[in-house]
Amino acid sequence: MNQIFSIAIHGGAGTLIKGQMTPEKEATYKKALQEALDQGYQILENGGCALDAVETAVKSLEDCPLFNAGRGAVFTAKGTHEMDASIMEGKNLKAGAVSLINGIKNPISLARAVMEKTDHVFLAGEGAMQFAVSQGYDVLEDSYFYDDFRYLQWQKIKDSNQFQLDHSDRKDSKFGTVGAVACDQNGNVAAATSTGGMTNKKWGRVGDSPMIGAGNYANNKTCAVSCTGSGEYFIRGVVAYDVSCLMEHKSMTVAEAAEEVIQKRVLALGGDGGLIAVDRHGNVALPFNTEGMYRGFRLSSGETEVSIYEGE
Repeated sequence: MNQIFSIAIHGGAGTLIKGQMTPEKEATYKKALQEALDQGYQILENGGCALDAVETAVKSLEDCPLFNAGRGAVFTAKGTHEMDASIMEGKNLKAGAVSLINGIKNPISLARAVMEKTDHVFLAGEGAMQFAVSQGYDVLEDSYFYDDFRYLQWQKIKDSNQFQLDHSDRKDSKFGTVGAVACDQNGNVAAATSTGGMTNKKWGRVGDSPMIGAGNYANNKTCAVSCTGSGEYFIRGVVAYDVSCLMEHKSMTVAEAAEEVIQKRVLALGGDGGLIAVDRHGNVALPFNTEGMYRGFRLSSGETEVSIYEGE
């Protein structure tokens, strides 16, 4: 039997109610998701590795201002952008992560550099920026990351003690974290996650996205997972690793484990959101407990889908 290879992506989960967005806007989102999906899938189809596929797909989403990562990152309380990202491969359980960085066009690539060029897993803030410069990364002006919609979003709650997840409050808000998971032709899995965090966040707040085991995880024995949602709850629930754990110790399928974690465990904590997961056989799962999640998947067996709402 030939190994099925596959990729799944997400562009955030949240208050996405059908009819709140214009058909044109929906089409724009779906086109951006399809592009990222196809770019990642092409690597797998050409015999490339899962790690390259997830990095490529996430870079495509980071470059698109529609999503809260890279170019479309939200504003902090100080009017700056603080971005987080992590990447992990399932064969050797190697991982890299960065947090509280600014001016880096593709945070996911910097996370991969941490994994491949250092003996560390997680670099943050000023140190992460020094590392980026040492690796020849350009530090871009804030204007590259500026987005009118994000700016207006911030203006509404700036100078207050409020902060918000990108998927809360306004029904037409552009949505959070982006991520990708893949299984390649050799049965290796990988996961990548990137985000701009919360609008108006203070005090160097960090969510689950750059945290290995919370927002991102990959293990060839089980699965690769990328999460999106209310980060604090995903950290407390160690969500990404929990999916893998249920597969390893309770012999659940990737679909059963992902469903258990998102529809029961995260909700029991009071959190909301979703995740994407793929196992070493190429099976994918994309559960969420919100009204919608920007998502897509493509399997070498021919199945493919890009959707936004529940029941699509």
